Amino acid sequence: MYCHVENIIDTSDKRWFLITESETGGILREPTKYLKHKDRENCSPNTVKKIAFSIAYYLNYLAEQRISIRQVLQLRYMEQHEHFVAFLYWLREGNHTTDRSKRPNNTTCNSYLQAVFGYYEFLQLQYDLEGEIKVLQSRTIGYGGLYGVRYHKRVSTFRGYLTAEGKGGKTIAEEKIRKLLSSTDNIRNKLLLLLPAETGFRIGEVLGIRYAEDIDYENHTIQVVFRDDNENEARAKNAEIRRAKISEGTFQLMMLYMTEYRRLLKETPYLFVNLQGETIGEPMNVNAVYSVFGQLAKKTNIEVTPHMLRHYFANERRKKGWETILISKALGHKQIVTTERYMNVDDAEMTAAMDQYYAKNGGLYDVERVLQG
Repeated sequence: MYCHVENIIDTSDKRWFLITESETGGILREPTKYLKHKDRENCSPNTVKKIAFSIAYYLNYLAEQRISIRQVLQLRYMEQHEHFVAFLYWLREGNHTTDRSKRPNNTTCNSYLQAVFGYYEFLQLQYDLEGEIKVLQSRTIGYGGLYGVRYHKRVSTFRGYLTAEGKGGKTIAEEKIRKLLSSTDNIRNKLLLLLPAETGFRIGEVLGIRYAEDIDYENHTIQVVFRDDNENEARAKNAEIRRAKISEGTFQLMMLYMTEYRRLLKETPYLFVNLQGETIGEPMNVNAVYSVFGQLAKKTNIEVTPHMLRHYFANERRKKGWETILISKALGHKQIVTTERYMNVDDAEMTAAMDQYYAKNGGLYDVERVLQG
């Protein structure tokens, strides 16, 4: 049975549903329960949306293959492995969409399958289904913490994932951020670049900042607070409070922005508002930020996204010696492996590190004695 995703207003909240493409067009029960479960886990709306589309793609793939979820659970290891790998290549070829020109990259395909595995886990726990996902392998990863303490965590992985393109996530160089900053005289737009780069906050977290509640003006810190009632639908990903300190320069710029646009800001609790047009004075939403960044990209020929600024934050802290666990906490990651994917170590940095090591420690064998002898 084929299906599609719809966004429906349910008791004043927007929720994602999977709708069958039959004549009745009914809501699919099990996926709806899972999406509601993820809502209750305080997952961000964007995360729930991605999960909804991932499940829809997979259910349509199952319909094409004429196989059910229960039958997949009964497959042997090699058959299951081939089934999920085939799903990844089905996605890669753009079979999940009518626009074949928009083919997802390997990392995106893998993320869709990760969401599907989460759905399988829910179904097995909720309905005690027979069979299992045999292709997921559990392994222990170790990582360094504060004061040299080592931590270990059990994670599940699938060996059939497509090879990710490139190393780490897509980041942006500091010199490019500086060029973007100098290309605009708009103070708000400068802040939209600086805050994610200096705090590591997600764009939904930045847009959810309330200037009277979330900013410590004495200590120059900003906190992320989980709220599900923001007017602009901005939302922190996890139900936790995180704080970040901003530089003196960025703090002063923020004060200048709040002074310049005080008349607009006094009508709303949000730090970032629209400055012109029909929606002037209303809190900015994510689409408005991407529009601003798109205009800056056209002006400078420099690609920039909020997520690239988060990657910049992570890599700059790593280069300055921060422990991975500190970077992970600053980014609001639940899993340390997610943080590790943000790290970009290029060949030049690796070469410099190796040169520095040998200059300080030397080699294993003192060849000078042989040469002198």
